[in-house]
Amino acid sequence: MQSEVLLVERRGPVGWLVFNRPERGNAMNAAMMAELPRAWAQLEDDSDVVSIVVTGAGSVFQTGLDVAQLATEPAALRDMSRRTKRAEPGLTGWHLGVTKPIITAVNGLCVGGGLHFVADSDIVIASNTAAFLDSHVSVGQVSALETIGLARRAAFGPVARMALIGRHERVGAEQARRLGWVSEVFEPEDLRPAAQRLAELVASNDRRALAAIKRALWQSFESGLRDARGAAGEQ
Repeated sequence: MQSEVLLVERRGPVGWLVFNRPERGNAMNAAMMAELPRAWAQLEDDSDVVSIVVTGAGSVFQTGLDVAQLATEPAALRDMSRRTKRAEPGLTGWHLGVTKPIITAVNGLCVGGGLHFVADSDIVIASNTAAFLDSHVSVGQVSALETIGLARRAAFGPVARMALIGRHERVGAEQARRLGWVSEVFEPEDLRPAAQRLAELVASNDRRALAAIKRALWQSFESGLRDARGAAGEQ
């Protein structure tokens, strides 16, 4: 699938989902939010895709909702508000039940709703130009779903600090690595090749085992330790 706002392609066993609004910081407008479920479904249903990489076009990864554009489309804004209230954003692979391993390659600034894709990925890597910030509180909004997901990955304190300080707190790539938000940091030109290599390494393993491991690990966040270990043992 190719659209104006998302690029979806396959390179060997690796599917790529690329945010394609570089002129708007890859912010999510109504068209992108509508395309995301279809893009994820295409990658999930493609039997030749074993693992998935998510990244952004240009020098910015993802800057959350394009509020300026959504303000001109009241129906789209109401839809996003409804999703948020129901805690059903429907944006990431985790939201939409994708069973394949997902690697996010953060190629630049990641703001607000863009943090969903970091919080909900199995593996996150970044370029040394990447930075993370949550500006919700600075515009009078509540940061909840993204930061709750991110706090689940690593220490609570730094996530709370970022959420409460808002646009005045920016976490760089190396700091994010130390915090456990990302696992590796690369030069910008090396990020996509590194993501492809990593995704191919993942894809070289047994597909059923990959799906079972992913399911058990994520289930551990939503159930007790005994239940999660039991689910892993049943695979």
